[in-house]
Amino acid sequence: MKRRDFITLLGGAVAWPLVARAQQPERMRRIGVLHLQAADDPEQQARIAAFRQGLQQFGWIDGRNLRIDFRWSAGSAADARKYASELVALSPDVILTSGAAAVAPLLQATRSVPIVFVLVADPVGAGIVDSLARPGGNVTGFTSLECSFGGKWLELLKEIVPSVTRVAVIRDPTDFAGIGVFGAVQTAASSVGVELSPINVRDASEMERAIAAFARGSNGGLILTPGGLAFIHRDLIVTLAARHKLPAVYFSRPFVVAGGLASYGPDNIDQYRRAAGYVDRILKGEKPADLPVQAPTKYELVVNLKTAKALGLNIPATVLARADEVIE
Repeated sequence: MKRRDFITLLGGAVAWPLVARAQQPERMRRIGVLHLQAADDPEQQARIAAFRQGLQQFGWIDGRNLRIDFRWSAGSAADARKYASELVALSPDVILTSGAAAVAPLLQATRSVPIVFVLVADPVGAGIVDSLARPGGNVTGFTSLECSFGGKWLELLKEIVPSVTRVAVIRDPTDFAGIGVFGAVQTAASSVGVELSPINVRDASEMERAIAAFARGSNGGLILTPGGLAFIHRDLIVTLAARHKLPAVYFSRPFVVAGGLASYGPDNIDQYRRAAGYVDRILKGEKPADLPVQAPTKYELVVNLKTAKALGLNIPATVLARADEVIE
């Protein structure tokens, strides 16, 4: 063999492994997503879209270097437990979920797979993390609000409807946040001269009966505490408030979009974008125990003028001036 041919052959032998390595596909990472809502819920789809966009900013593309497995329990606690076990069995690199009621079955299924949550009101009180600064374990994420926030909803309701003297606080008795928020509303009630009535609801029929019974009195209003049950039945709750002419303040914008009077709370879409950042950090090797739980950075006040008109209310200029969005 000629020396020139030998050098060419040798050079090709050296280059071949480099080319082969360059052509190898990227390692596929896996994310599980557990939600308590239905898959066709438009609000949930908007949140997932924001999450995907956030991941893309960090270079994670579904179908290229990432696979996302979704499970939707549509309000069924039994399905939530089943789907939590299913997701863990897939050995994902990290699981995203929303709300304390969804975190609980995941923690029953695993204490090792990293979990990132969004929209949990009090993760310390609920026993999800050891502390906000040092979560410990395999879970971290983003809080929706502090329980003390409940007093702001009562103040907003009284500002919009000064004549309100009775307020029903609708809550899921199985949700830790509902108990804490009611305590905050109760503290604020004494200073604004309002009588509170806690309404514990577990399903749609119970909700209908309880709201109808409360509405038989005069000068009533509603406050809805955060929770998966409330979100699943948001159309029903808004319909009942309208049917019984009850002004209501909600914890999230989708209720007002559906026809509710007003809401004040964190920007939920923003939480999903921020969650993508934590998922990226975990995929790159960081541990949930070392990532502090973060509070919301964006809050939004939303008012529905059409609903106010139907209730015979004039929204005060002070409220409209602070509103981030006014639906007409």
